[in-house]
Amino acid sequence: MGPDPAVASVRVAVRQALDAVPPGALVLVACSGGADSLALAAALAFEAPRGGRRAGGVTIDHGLQDGSDERAERLVRTMAGLGLDPAGSVAVTVGREGGPENAAREARYEALDRAAARLDAAAVLLGHTRDDQAETVLLGLARGSGARSLAGMPAAFQRPSGVRYVRPLLETGRVTTHRACEALGLEPWDDPHNDDPAYLRVRVRNEALPVLEKTLGPGVSDALARTARQLRDDADALEALATRAYRDLQGTDTGEEGLPVEGLAELPRAVRTRVLRMAAIDAGSPPGTLAAVHVDAVDRLVTAWHGQQHVDLPAGVRAFRRYGKLLFGAGSPPRRGRQ
Repeated sequence: MGPDPAVASVRVAVRQALDAVPPGALVLVACSGGADSLALAAALAFEAPRGGRRAGGVTIDHGLQDGSDERAERLVRTMAGLGLDPAGSVAVTVGREGGPENAAREARYEALDRAAARLDAAAVLLGHTRDDQAETVLLGLARGSGARSLAGMPAAFQRPSGVRYVRPLLETGRVTTHRACEALGLEPWDDPHNDDPAYLRVRVRNEALPVLEKTLGPGVSDALARTARQLRDDADALEALATRAYRDLQGTDTGEEGLPVEGLAELPRAVRTRVLRMAAIDAGSPPGTLAAVHVDAVDRLVTAWHGQQHVDLPAGVRAFRRYGKLLFGAGSPPRRGRQ
């Protein structure tokens, strides 16, 4: 008799993700102890050795709740019991920049980067599911951040650190991971933050999506995830064009800072706004809080400029136009005659 269908479904997703990993390489799973990452950890422990790979696990202790260190140690024992080796925990200090969710995410990724580099891991698996993808698309829609946000989370990506991350479960529903844990006798930990309405994603999960399902009928999460897949190819193509245009505009410089307004104005709007977003992020504006309304305001400095002084962006970054150049920096721009 074969495994429970939910267990089999998660294993197949992991098996397909491992196809891109060289034989003999180490693959880590980032495990929080929740049902999604726990089911993923169990599937990796099962599939990796059968495909000639090594499997390990790491959990991040954010230190945001009492007893988090003890929970992390229990989870390490669970991962080791599944057959993950190495299995360990990393304690991090969460800052405040960009809000609590963004700060915790950055601290988590930086810790995972270090762990992967130290262990020479070929990839780190993340437990985001189809339901997480649907929530991400709705959040992007609310921010009005364009096709890139509506394209949701990529199935695989590489951090600036060089570490490769893979999300095998983006086509798998949350109900499946819960059933897989139950079938395997695993007890997930329910993070209280996942039900805290102070977090926007929690309100989307517990309030917005149920209303959409009730109003529009079942399958909204699936439809949002499909929309993300369809938009990703378009967003990737436009991103590649924008990256090339950004580099070309920087190359037209003669040692001075900034991007030439004339060159920006010649770009199609879909490409130009992406270039402006890249420039703002390079100047220090966090991508998670840089919304379409910010980029649109910067775009008006190029296409509808009437002497307006500057545009304020997240994290204290300002965009301003001076002598035919668009510049990004902190604080107020210098006042120097006609621009």
